[in-house]
Amino acid sequence: MQRWALRLVGFVLVLPLALGLVGCGSLLEAAPPEEVAPDVLPALTAVSLSGQERLRVVATTSLVADVVQQVGGDTIDLRVLVPLGADPHSFTPAPQDAAAVANAHVVFINGAGLEAFLEKLLESAGAQVPIVPVSAGIMLLEGVAHAEMDVEPEDPEHHPHEGDPHTWFSPRNVERWTQNIAESLSALDPAHAADYAANATAYTEELEALDLWILDQVAQIPPAKRKLVTDHTVFTYFAEAYGFEQLGAIIPGYSTLASPSAQDLARLEDAIREFDVPAVFVGVTLNPSIAAQVAQDTGVRLVPVYQGSLSEAGGPADTYLAFMRYNVNAIVDGLR
Repeated sequence: MQRWALRLVGFVLVLPLALGLVGCGSLLEAAPPEEVAPDVLPALTAVSLSGQERLRVVATTSLVADVVQQVGGDTIDLRVLVPLGADPHSFTPAPQDAAAVANAHVVFINGAGLEAFLEKLLESAGAQVPIVPVSAGIMLLEGVAHAEMDVEPEDPEHHPHEGDPHTWFSPRNVERWTQNIAESLSALDPAHAADYAANATAYTEELEALDLWILDQVAQIPPAKRKLVTDHTVFTYFAEAYGFEQLGAIIPGYSTLASPSAQDLARLEDAIREFDVPAVFVGVTLNPSIAAQVAQDTGVRLVPVYQGSLSEAGGPADTYLAFMRYNVNAIVDGLR
């Protein structure tokens, strides 16, 4: 448990712990299940809003913010901390971010260990504000690429008791996000509870339609070719939901701040050749130099995907729904 969670004005938060490290048939030699304490929602009470005042809401990432906006609609005043195109793993908050948190009625985070910057930000804010992990209740998975990497125990980015924090790569998980957000907003602002519930229902229907569309698209790839190699381990939930094998990652583990060893890269290149993988999927916001070397060594293509951020407004991934469609199209085109 992170130390700051214990200081949050009586809210019961466990951030960021995993519900389990779960094996799946679509993952090669997945880790055995291990029960640990999950993220949980805090016990929220209604805030006092005067006149036309709206609920002041902060979201850590653009992905979280988009789903919060879908549920909150026009009845909330939303601020996003991590700018578009920035890597949430390496984000450093500015003083104005601490001020925004201090002024907020609630802060929505991904949870599951993604927001490494949050502890210092809360200390800077000096405020007692409820923190809601939208991934609360989601069973966290540990992918093969993470389990097999040689990561030094003292590495601050290595959390041996946690799973993959990239829960948004399955729309089924984002349905849980939607439920958690609606429940939290309704508790804080019961006057608009019916609006939040209606918005959540409508958005959940869109997520269900997206899930069916992904299943149709993935069916174009023969099962034997559903092998993913990425710059870091991000597709664990996508692989579990849609029958892929997360064969390996260039950067060890779930954080872009780690570094691969020569042995890591050699093993990955051997696996790419052995399984005849045609493409490596690289985040559009990350430095592709190491991935480019792997691609050159193995003769595969580099395919850009969106990972921790939406695109700019009007771009190809400016909402969560568009983000997933873009990535699925990229994966299907890259592996088909």
